[in-house]
Amino acid sequence: QVQIVESGGGLVQPGESLRLSCAASGSIRSFNVMGWYRQAPGKQRELVAVINSGGSTNYADSVKGRFTISRDKNTVYLQMNSLRPEDTAVYYCNAAHLFSAYWGQGTQVTVSS
Repeated sequence: QVQIVESGGGLVQPGESLRLSCAASGSIRSFNVMGWYRQAPGKQRELVAVINSGGSTNYADSVKGRFTISRDKNTVYLQMNSLRPEDTAVYYCNAAHLFSAYWGQGTQVTVSS
């Protein structure tokens, strides 16, 4: 049994920053890959950034240079700088282990003036 708990969303103005956190706990000692996805209204869920247990990262082109993913054991963070209105979405944490993947409940990020 695995629990995924996200925090850190909110309402910010364009150009501001937010930091999302996600803690995974339960029966799995170490997840192979952890990451963040997002889904805007009327759009499909898309990858934002992922990080594996060795620290290698992968980012969507739209967030490169603005977002930074980091990890401490089974907690993953997403530092989001220079936020834009198009970053508005529900952000979901994902933790993957072997052939299983677990999702958080999502946290809303709204970027608006």
